[in-house]
Formats: sequence, C-alpha cells, structure tokens
Amino acid sequence: MINSSLTELSSALARKEISSAELTQLFLDRARRLNPAFNAFITLDPQASLAQARAADQRIAQGKAQPLTGIPVALKDILCTKGWLTTCGSRILSNFVAPYDAHVVEKLEGAGAVNLGKTNMDEFAMGSSSETSHYGPVANPWDRGAVPGGSSGGSAVAVAARLAPAALGTDTGGSIRQPAAMCGISGLKPTYGVVSRYGLIAFASSLDQCGPMAKSAADLALLLSTVAGFDPRDSTSLERPAEDYSHALAEPIAGLRIGLPKEFFGEGLSADVGVAVQAAITEYQRLGCRVVDVDLPRTRFSVPAYYVLAPAEASSNLARFDGVRYGYRAPQYADLRDMYMKTRAQGFGAEVKRRILVGTYVLSHGYYEAYYLQAQKIRRLIAQDFAEAFQRCDVIMGPTSPTTAFKLGTRTADPVQMYLSDIYTIPAPLAGIPGLSIPCGFGDGKRPVGLQIMGNYFQEARMLNAAHQYQRVTDWHLRIPPGLD
Repeated sequence: MINSSLTELSSALARKEISSAELTQLFLDRARRLNPAFNAFITLDPQASLAQARAADQRIAQGKAQPLTGIPVALKDILCTKGWLTTCGSRILSNFVAPYDAHVVEKLEGAGAVNLGKTNMDEFAMGSSSETSHYGPVANPWDRGAVPGGSSGGSAVAVAARLAPAALGTDTGGSIRQPAAMCGISGLKPTYGVVSRYGLIAFASSLDQCGPMAKSAADLALLLSTVAGFDPRDSTSLERPAEDYSHALAEPIAGLRIGLPKEFFGEGLSADVGVAVQAAITEYQRLGCRVVDVDLPRTRFSVPAYYVLAPAEASSNLARFDGVRYGYRAPQYADLRDMYMKTRAQGFGAEVKRRILVGTYVLSHGYYEAYYLQAQKIRRLIAQDFAEAFQRCDVIMGPTSPTTAFKLGTRTADPVQMYLSDIYTIPAPLAGIPGLSIPCGFGDGKRPVGLQIMGNYFQEARMLNAAHQYQRVTDWHLRIPPGLD
C-alpha cells in the first residue's frame, strides 16, 4: 500500500480491500516509527485523523466517495487547520491552535481526504534546506546527513519516505519544486491565483502559492483538481471555470516544443545534475518532442530581485506577530515596547530576523525607489522574457536545482550561497507562471535530480501531460530510498 498511487488507493478503498481507518493507521504507525529519524512531522494527532478516516469509510459505504475520499494527506504546517497546532515552524506560533481551516484544507475535507498530520518546514517558509525550523532540521531519506530542500522539506520527506501517500506544500521561490527535486518526488507550483491563499499564513503575498506534492504527475493532477478553484475570501484568487487536470494525461506529446534556456545550463550547474537533465531531454526527443533554444536574459536578475521583494512583503506580513493577540509572548518585560522587542527577539529565528531587517530597509524612506521599485520593474521584465519564450515553445525545461541535496549545516553560515539554491525556481513565481519538478535520475552520492517543467499561465494540464508521459517510460518516480520499502 505504501507504494500505491492515489488512484490505486482509491480503487482499493472502493473495493473494500482496505478501509480508510486501516490505511490511515498504516501510515500513522509508519510515521510514528520513522519520524524520529527524519523529523518530517511537527504534529500528529491519531485520534483526529482516525475520526476523519471513519467518517470517510461511512461515505464510501453510502456510495458518496470522491477520488480522494479516505486517503491520508499530510499538510505543511503553514496551512491553518482548525483545532490543530499550526506553527509555521516558529517558536512565535508554538502554541497557536488555528480556529479555522485554510481554503485548501476545506477542499480536501470536502473531498473526504484525511489529514494525516502537519509537516515540518523552514520557519515561516524562509529557507531552502528545512534547517531553520524551531523544531529542528529535516533529514533527507536518500542521505540522512543531507538536507531535503526547503521550505516544504517536511512534506517532501513525508512522501519520499512513504510516511504519507501525498502532501500539500507552499511555493514562494521554489519551496515545493526544490525539495521535490532533492527528495526524488513530484511537486507542482500552480499559476498564481489558481489555488486560494486563504488560511495560508503569509510570507510574501504576491508570490506564495499552495500546491501538491506526490510520487507522480498523475497524483499531482488529482490533488490539484481537488484544491484549485475560486475563493471570494482571497482577493488574488482567480474566478475561472473548474478544471480536471487529469483529462489530458494520456494524450501523446509528439510534436511538443520544449524550450531550453541557455541561462539554465551554464556556469553554476553541477555536472552530475546536467547529465541527468540532458538524459531526460533526450528521452523526450525519443517521445517525438522537438527541442528549441530560448532566451531568458533577465532571469540572471531573479535572485537579487526576489530577495528584495520577498523580504519587503515579509516585513509587513510578520508585523502581526507581536505577542499581543496570539502566539508566544516573552515571559518578562517592563512595558509594551519592551514586550514587543523581547517577544519578537525570542520568538523569531535568525533567518526570519535577517529577512525582516532587509525588508524593512528596502521599504524605508529614501530606499524604496532605489530597491523595491527597481525590483518590481525587473520582475515585469522577467515575465516579458517568459512571454516571448512561450511564443516559440510550449513548455520550458531545465534543472530544478543547480546541485543535488547538500550536507546539513554546510550552507547555514553563508546565506547568499543558500539563496542561490533557488536560482532556477525563483523566476516562475516572479512571473506568476506554473512550474513543476519530477525526478529524472541520480547524481553524485546517489541523490535525486529533478527536472523542472514550466508552462505559460494556466497550462498546468499540458505540463502534467508532459510529466506523465515521461513517467510512463521511466521509473525514477518509483524509486524508494534504501531501507524504506
């Protein structure tokens, strides 16, 4: 069961080969046994999960099941979940129990899915390695001395180690795709606005997007079909017809035009990653796809632009965490100002403080036009580069990350080196376009390599079709970390 696809699990539940309660217990037992080695989950609540599973079994018995009914799904701990501890991996929210559900959580519950638990993450989604969490770093199941990527590292590890059949993560600058690549699973960041951000505790509001993480592209399609949709509570949610993202999976991809940007294959790309990605492109050519060269000249500015815009928005969004209304409060203080200062100094970790300081600086008087406004202009130019490239190709492919998973602790002292881990994933959220990562091989140290596929706005179905057809003729997505099958 732990290796079954979501469709296979749904069929097994429908045929009464296993109940949702039994399936949920299977993964809860596995998580309880293996989580100490990986630190993928922050919170498990077997009683709550099994209550949902028993309710799902009743729906199945009544003939009211949907494709995800009865299937356990792990949730990144940045998604508000009613009655569950929701911490964002931070001390400042270590005692916060959400009073309501995020939109995506509502959608999963409406479909009858089971909340398996809340997964570990970089604090407030600020990080590329899942090392900044107040609850400790997450370990990669392919190499337990290596990072799993971030910030959705807990969700990625839960799927890769078969602690959960699927998970939800969030992607601000690559936080779904990069850990998916480093953990050998599939992960998708939708077009901005396709999935509601309501109940997603904000890092950078113009960039944050929730998306699915699973073993295969077919599973991603099923999950995205469930959580996507208009939500009037989110002003950035797009009102458009519902879409079945699984409908085009089986279509042949002969004639698909694949754009290869030279900017993604130059200096900085490690040789082992480049070899695996080129092999994947060759496989696509065997499937009848055509490769075209495209230019994304302004993407070289994506990292500096992102690290102006995202911290600026974070400095505003995180101002609400002050110890007054909810969350952690410093135990001793002299007055209100002292309480603010001590609460935030004690409650936030080093990376969050760093980004708040940077964000406050670039928004300050005299620097707004020099930094923030210029970064917004670069963002528009990056979007124009993609628009021009998609006139020549249907999808853009390249590496998800410039390297495979690096060792724990090796980049924590060098923030710039850490930020460059996202050099290939940051352009998509800056432009608002969708992107996904699928496993395409292994690099040095037998660590997974991810192939990134980006599409034009609302082209998730086309991207998933391309990913699925590749996974039909390869087995990288079926590989399991040693000792965990």
